[in-house]
Amino acid sequence: MSDNSNHESSNFIRNIIKDDVKNKKNKSLVHTRFPPEPNGYLHIGHAKSICLNFGIADDFKGGLCNLRFDDTNPAKEDPEYTDSIQQDVKWLGFDWSDRLFYASDYFEQLFEFAKQMITNGKAYVDHLNADEIRDHRGTLTEPGKDSPYRDRSIEENLSLFERMRAGDFEEGECILRAKIDMSSPNINMRDPAIYRIKKAAHHRTGNNWCIYPMYDYTHCISDALEGITHSLCTLEFEDHRPLYDWFLDQLPVTCHPQQIEFARLNLNYTITSKRKLNELVVDGSVSGWDDPRMPTIVGMRRRGYTPESIRDFCSRIGITKNDTTIDVGVLENCVREDLGGRAPRVMGVLNPLKIVIDNYPEDKSEQLDIPNHPNDPTMGERKVPFSKIIYIEKDDFMEEPSKKFFRLAPGKEVRLRYAYYIICNKVVKDDSDNILELHCSYDPDSKGGDSPDGRKVKGTLHWVSAEHAFKTEVRLYDRLFDDPKPDSNKHENGWKDFLNSDSIKVVKNAFLEPSLKSANKEDFFQFERIGYFCVDSKDSDVGKPIFNRTVSLRDSWAKKQK
Repeated sequence: MSDNSNHESSNFIRNIIKDDVKNKKNKSLVHTRFPPEPNGYLHIGHAKSICLNFGIADDFKGGLCNLRFDDTNPAKEDPEYTDSIQQDVKWLGFDWSDRLFYASDYFEQLFEFAKQMITNGKAYVDHLNADEIRDHRGTLTEPGKDSPYRDRSIEENLSLFERMRAGDFEEGECILRAKIDMSSPNINMRDPAIYRIKKAAHHRTGNNWCIYPMYDYTHCISDALEGITHSLCTLEFEDHRPLYDWFLDQLPVTCHPQQIEFARLNLNYTITSKRKLNELVVDGSVSGWDDPRMPTIVGMRRRGYTPESIRDFCSRIGITKNDTTIDVGVLENCVREDLGGRAPRVMGVLNPLKIVIDNYPEDKSEQLDIPNHPNDPTMGERKVPFSKIIYIEKDDFMEEPSKKFFRLAPGKEVRLRYAYYIICNKVVKDDSDNILELHCSYDPDSKGGDSPDGRKVKGTLHWVSAEHAFKTEVRLYDRLFDDPKPDSNKHENGWKDFLNSDSIKVVKNAFLEPSLKSANKEDFFQFERIGYFCVDSKDSDVGKPIFNRTVSLRDSWAKKQK
């Protein structure tokens, strides 16, 4: 675990648990859990919960954290998701050891508990349909109405519930409900559903069941059976806490976890709704869940985000009770800071302009010793070839420069990074006035980028040798949405109208220094003066790496907003 994960930073949840340990509550044990539903890929919001739950367990001596899949909706779940979730949690740097669980592990126990609630007069089988149940539920200002089936006898309810399990009823024909209080000011306490009929095969239990427990019922019991001490969840479950406690009070469980709520992660320029992310995948707006523009952990990993930077981000934003929106620039800065200290520097030209150095010998090329990191000599050096014909970026030349343009222009001298001073003598164009190439001369005494006579130049350009560079594809990724609140529904045609048309630009003919040809999948680099890049883990082949831009060197969006 990297130091920058900084789990020790104080927050209200940690302070609650610290007091519990001090007061020997739960025998001073700390046991949390991360409980994803296996119905999609994890996103950056889940990363916050992962870092909190596993981080809290790491903070306290003997602390434990379970990974548990709340797999109670077989129609939407898939082993693909359970596999990806485990990979994501491990990639982020956390380990559940032998504490991998599934809610489906407890299906038989949950069924027996439900029967016990019926026997105790705390649950009943209801034959109202969905619309009728909705009508009976009432509103925030009006109490609900009792179902006409609410006072069935215990024997009748037990028989009906067994028949539900046996498959005697169709989906939607009846449900099992808790018998609590239809006049409760908390709508969640108005006889919530416990079991519904769903005739779908489960990815672990097959066709053994045709009734499945509801989340509110399953979750608290799973926590109790696993000995969880602190059940940490997001604020939307705050109104469900009385129900969480009520279920546990009705049942003979020896552990009663404490539910504590915190604010979920909201990022601007980002949507984290699983339903909407799935819609983007299905309609082809993105290439898949692992598209590098997606806020999914697999997408961020493919784009080049590091686990250290994501953990650092989760630590910086903190844990609060207040719903706030975090600037996605904070996340991008965490990536810049992490990669800035350890990404090897390389040179690449994405929009090449040919330069012929007229006074450089025709048959000569040389290998320049260039540091892999200017501030870390332990990263060593590499050989970079230099020759008569090189490429620079087109944007680094201006035929009629403005006063503050310090790069290459006719009659103007610049420094080639780690190489020589050059001066532009001639511009060659085609019949349409397009620049074909520049002819320059170099100062052979300025090798390494230093002038022996002490003259100064303001511009320093990166470059590659045309003869030695290798051509490859570079993908310039940017934010998927160009509006800070794409999910606000303020546009008449909806959130998809805010998709950023420039969220990906593919450069087919980028020229990179030859050392990058042997780069491995997920290797990361700083392309000098351009940004941070990684080797695409999906589309790259050995000797043919494709590079994804992780993040630019500076936050250009902050300027746009201003």
